[in-house]
Amino acid sequence: MVKSMTGFGRAVKELDGYIITVELKSVNHRYFEFSSRCPRQYGFIDDKIKSYVGSRVARGKVECFVGIDALNTDSADVVVNNTLASAYVKALKEIAQTYDLKEDFGAASIARFPEVLVARKAEEDEEKIWSLVKDVAEIAVDKFIEMRRIEGRRMYDDVFSRSSFILDCVSYIEKRSPETVKEYNDKLLERVHELIGDVSLDENRIIQEVAVYADKVAVAEETVRLRSHIEQLRAFLESDEAIGRKMDFLVQEINRETNTIGSKCNDVDIARSVVDMKAEIEKIREQIQNIE
Repeated sequence: MVKSMTGFGRAVKELDGYIITVELKSVNHRYFEFSSRCPRQYGFIDDKIKSYVGSRVARGKVECFVGIDALNTDSADVVVNNTLASAYVKALKEIAQTYDLKEDFGAASIARFPEVLVARKAEEDEEKIWSLVKDVAEIAVDKFIEMRRIEGRRMYDDVFSRSSFILDCVSYIEKRSPETVKEYNDKLLERVHELIGDVSLDENRIIQEVAVYADKVAVAEETVRLRSHIEQLRAFLESDEAIGRKMDFLVQEINRETNTIGSKCNDVDIARSVVDMKAEIEKIREQIQNIE
């Protein structure tokens, strides 16, 4: 079943002392484009999450957020940036001497300056963290894909319905086309009688003229190809693979055959059907832009 390129999925889970959050959302895009936001200290997750999501999603512009909150903070150490602290002390003393002020600053005052105290976490096992994130990512991606499937079902129904309308038009054209040849034959005979009266007609000449006209307006090849294209389009709708780009190409072929029918036939009723078909083809094309 076809899937939409628009989707959203979110999962939150507490695992082994961490609260892991993975959130994905996507919009239409010609190819697969991925961007992620991970905590700075877990930057190694970026490439791994991209590779994992890319293995399950073929097309769309996907944005991913990964949150990792450690519940156990005992492993964090706070260290002093002594170089920077000394520079602040020296600067404060210089201010006190220059402006005849008391040197009443203490350790707490120095510690308030940016980056004097640096929190450092103990080294964490990257494979372990990724294993936890992947567990949550699987749930989020499952929800993400399911939403795409639900939206894809609506697209399936819409495209299938419009393809049925096009087939109805094709059936009408197949029935109407031979009638236009007969009408041309009758009009030609009537016109010739008006011009030459009761003088005997060269029936072979009339037959040849009608045959030339019939060959000129024949659309059997186009309608056969149209039916084949519609059948293939419906087969694509049943596929679980990413077939949006293939469907886009196929719709171009359907439109081309329809244009050929319109250019061949000088019949008002067929022309109306062609216009109706082109309107439906354009709506199918719009829907396909949203299919993965």
